[in-house]
Amino acid sequence: MRIVSSDISRPTVTASLPAGVATLGTSRLAAAGPQPTAAGTDPQQHHPRPTTVLIHGAFADASSWQGVVELLQAQGHQILAPALPLRGLASDAAYIRSVLQSITGPIVLVGHSYGGSVITQAAGGLSDVKALVYIAAFVPDIGESALALTGKFPGSTLPQATSTQTYPLPGGEQGEELVIKQDLFHDQFAAGVPAQTARVMAAGQRPITLSALQEPAQEAAWKTIPSWYLVATEDRNIPPAAQQWMAQRAGAHTVSIRAPHAAAVTDPGAVTDLIRRAIRSTTEWHAPL
Repeated sequence: MRIVSSDISRPTVTASLPAGVATLGTSRLAAAGPQPTAAGTDPQQHHPRPTTVLIHGAFADASSWQGVVELLQAQGHQILAPALPLRGLASDAAYIRSVLQSITGPIVLVGHSYGGSVITQAAGGLSDVKALVYIAAFVPDIGESALALTGKFPGSTLPQATSTQTYPLPGGEQGEELVIKQDLFHDQFAAGVPAQTARVMAAGQRPITLSALQEPAQEAAWKTIPSWYLVATEDRNIPPAAQQWMAQRAGAHTVSIRAPHAAAVTDPGAVTDLIRRAIRSTTEWHAPL
C-alpha cells in the first residue's frame, strides 16, 4: 500500500490506495474510442467497459447522486441510479439484484449509507460485479444489521434527530418508518450544503422502515469482490470510527475526507474520483482520463 494524493473538492484527511492501479475511461455517448491496435482490433471488444450502478441510502433518493452522475457521464461512463424501496434489506437487495442481472457486462456497484448493506447482499454470487464502492456506508458481515453497526462505536446523533411514523402493511397491520426531522436535517445529514438545498432534500427525503435497519445481512459480497471505501469524517449518522473499522475489516482501498454523511452531495469530486479508481481496476483496457 502507498499514500496517494486524491484530486478532490475538499481537503483530504487520508488517502490509502494500492500502487499500480490501471486507468480506465468509459463512454456512454458516441465519444471517440481508442485507436485500433496494430493488429486492427479494438481492445474494448475484449475488455468491455463497466456499467456503474449507484445505490442511494436512507433519507435520500437517486437525485442525491446528481453531481456524481454529471461528472461520470461527462467522462463517458455508463451510469444507472435506480430508486431503492427502503422497505426491508432482503427485499431491497432482491430488487437491486434484479437490476444488476438485467445489465450486460461488468458492473461497478456503489452504495451510500444503508445502500452499502444492500449492495453487500445484492452482489453475492454475481460474477459480473467486479468492484464494490462504499460511500460513508454500512459494510455488514453475515448476521449484522445497520443498527448494530451504528451502535458499535459512539458518535451517532441520528436517534435524536429522527421521528417515527406508521404506515399500513398488508393485512391491516402497521409498520414503523423513520424520517429525519426537517429542522434538524441540515446539520444531521448534509452539513456544508447550502441551507436552501438542505431544505429541499429534507422535504423530499425517503423514509426507511425500522425493520430494514434491524434486518441482518444474509450475504457478505465484500469477502470475494474487491472494495473501495470513502470515510466521511464529519458524519453524524454513521460514526467515522465505525466506517474506518468496516473499511479495514473488508480490506477496502480507503480514502478519508472532511465531509458530512451526504458526501456525494457536498463532495461529488471526491466520490467520483474514488469510483473512477474502482472502474479502472475492472479491466485491462486503458484510456486517458
